[in-house]
Amino acid sequence: MNKFIKLLKNFNELVMFQHSIFSLPFIFIAMVVSASGWFGFKLLFLGTLAALTARNFAMGFNRYLDRDIDALNPRTISRPSVDGRVTAQQMLIFTILNALSFIIVAYFVNNLAFYLSVPILIIIGSYSYFKRFSYLAHIILGISLGLAPIAGVVAVEQTITLWSIFLSIGVLFWVAGFDLLYSLQDIEVDKRLGLHSIPSKFGVEKTMLFSKIMHSLTIIFWGLFVYSAGLNIFGYLAIFVSIVMLGYEHYLVNKDFTKIDKAFFTVNGYLGIIFFILIIFSQY
Repeated sequence: MNKFIKLLKNFNELVMFQHSIFSLPFIFIAMVVSASGWFGFKLLFLGTLAALTARNFAMGFNRYLDRDIDALNPRTISRPSVDGRVTAQQMLIFTILNALSFIIVAYFVNNLAFYLSVPILIIIGSYSYFKRFSYLAHIILGISLGLAPIAGVVAVEQTITLWSIFLSIGVLFWVAGFDLLYSLQDIEVDKRLGLHSIPSKFGVEKTMLFSKIMHSLTIIFWGLFVYSAGLNIFGYLAIFVSIVMLGYEHYLVNKDFTKIDKAFFTVNGYLGIIFFILIIFSQY
């Protein structure tokens, strides 16, 4: 039993389950707006399972492919995928099981969700390859999490609405923007290993500028989402809060690179939760 618990802890550290907080709120935001309120316990359960299994697949696949790279990076050398606590075979099994689970969950959601399940897995899995040949990997990561609102609206309406596209594009630029800041930690490692990233190609100052531009686009597209979905004052309050929190994120990173973890995890985690709560209020 103790061995099993230890393995679960290692897998938790491997894929960082707690970071599902980035995608979950935006799936539920789309579901709340689609249903004009409560969308039911069935979709709550299936939506949560879909988000977790998709993310576990993506993270497990990434850790499996990157174990050779992570072994050469001082920041990642202590990951379970590198130090042997989780073997390559265990990671591969974990990844396959989560991919199959995601497809099965999508089947029970509706037909369109099921048809889109494999293409979604291909997209979110492709991120792990991109940094080996293209600095646009940050955009692919943004697209991967940007699919969350699309999944949410498909679950409720079996269609893709204009407002959900705006919301998804906003998520795309939000994620890509904070991934640029996070990747500043690995700029020297990326150069040394010949990996492709915007920081290693364009430098620190341009990377921070690109991140600001992407987060500006985030606000624009989230504003279009609120307008096209016909949300009330709480929707616009969500946009205002996002502006403040993203501004604070850039303030932290500009002030001290050692604050990147705080900016990445804490600020962005709270942003998604507060955004979700305010969108709930906008429905009543």
